[in-house]
This record gives sequence, structure tokens and C-alpha cells, in this order.
Amino acid sequence: MSDCVKPVSVLMVCSGNICRSPAAQVVLSALAAKRGVAHLLSVDSAGLYAGDEGCPADRRMVVHSRARGYCIDHRARLVTGSDFEQSDIIIAMDNANLDLLRDMAATANESRKIVMVGRFIRHYPEYDYIPDPYYGGAEGFEIVLNLLEDACNAIIDDLLADKLPIF
Repeated sequence: MSDCVKPVSVLMVCSGNICRSPAAQVVLSALAAKRGVAHLLSVDSAGLYAGDEGCPADRRMVVHSRARGYCIDHRARLVTGSDFEQSDIIIAMDNANLDLLRDMAATANESRKIVMVGRFIRHYPEYDYIPDPYYGGAEGFEIVLNLLEDACNAIIDDLLADKLPIF
């Protein structure tokens, strides 16, 4: 990918935008910076459940992320129509998110922008989605971060190899 092009706009989406998608946003941004390609990406996150709108990220996700060197300073927001227009790729954390996003897409082009995070998970064959850790214990948050680090590195690899599905 050329360094002279507009950054690829990535939107990470989960249910409430308080656990998985804000973690995905900071993990992808941090890994891109670490690999020297932050200028090639613009990363944001949003949710599909209005009940968490305006809330900070889940304290447990903040704590587990911080232990790995990631800083989540985020307030939950809802996916909007402009997200579909402005994003080059919209990454759903699970099948329910995928279905809701497809229902929200106003055009075929917008629908093509939506992909499952599972297509980027390479080192955990037992997972094709990011499980919601909200109702579980500490282990769930660690699993989410493991999966996100794997998927986000693959996203960067695909970006650099011009294999990222962008329409």
C-alpha cells in the first residue's frame, strides 16, 4: 500500500461499544503504531445497543487492556448512517452484530463493507468471532484481547499486502 493514499477507515462494531469494539479500536491503533503504519489507518468503534450510549468503556476491559499496555479512553456511541458512508470497512465482532449491521446498510455497497472479525482470526481456529465477555469473569476479557491482537495483526498484514476487503 502506498504511503501517499488516504488512510483506510476501519469501524469496529459490537453490541454496546463498551467492551469488545473499543478494545479492538485501541488494539488495532496501537499495533499499527508499533509496526510503523498508523498513518495508513483511521480506526473508530461504535455499538448497536442504545442503552450504553455515552457510557465509558467497561472497567474490567479497561483494566485488562491497561495490563497489556493499551489505554481505552472511550465513550460508547451508536453506529450511524454516516458510519456506513465514511468507513471503508466495518468489522462486526459476532454474527448478531453482523446481521444487525446488514439490516442497517442502506445500499449494496454499504453492505459489502461489513465483514466478520473471524475472517482475520488466524491462530485460534476454535473461534470465528469475538465472544462477549460482559457476563463472564476475567478469563473472558483475556480471551477477547488474545483474539483481538491476533485479528488486528492480520488486518494490518492484509492491509500491507493489499488484501484488505475494501469497496
